[in-house]
Amino acid sequence: MLGKQISETTGRRILRRVLSSAPLEVEVSFEDSGKMLGVGTNGFGTYKASVGPGGALFGEGAGAMVTEKGEMITWEGSARGKLKQDGGVSYRGVLYFQTASKKFAQLNEMTTVFEYEVDAEGKSVSKVWEWK
Repeated sequence: MLGKQISETTGRRILRRVLSSAPLEVEVSFEDSGKMLGVGTNGFGTYKASVGPGGALFGEGAGAMVTEKGEMITWEGSARGKLKQDGGVSYRGVLYFQTASKKFAQLNEMTTVFEYEVDAEGKSVSKVWEWK
């Protein structure tokens, strides 16, 4: 069951490179900012995506965010996605967070789901919910 929304960020793609052309596999790095559990964050991450039969995307990635008080939260995740007609991409997936921060310790035990939208210019919006 979908729980409360715990995060929302906006960002931009800073690097995209082709790892393989048959099948197509790309690596993407990004930076973002927003809120995690109501606290301001700045983050960054990298994911690798491959195009499967029929054009479906599969991605796996990792990253980190730093809160406005200097607390570090890392994440790993995977997602299924699709190319949009305007040249952007859309992903839905699962994220797992890790942190040593007592304030954010609840993240260590959460499974979360996310939506990640990127437009043709590389601007992104991410939303994360607890999955109960």
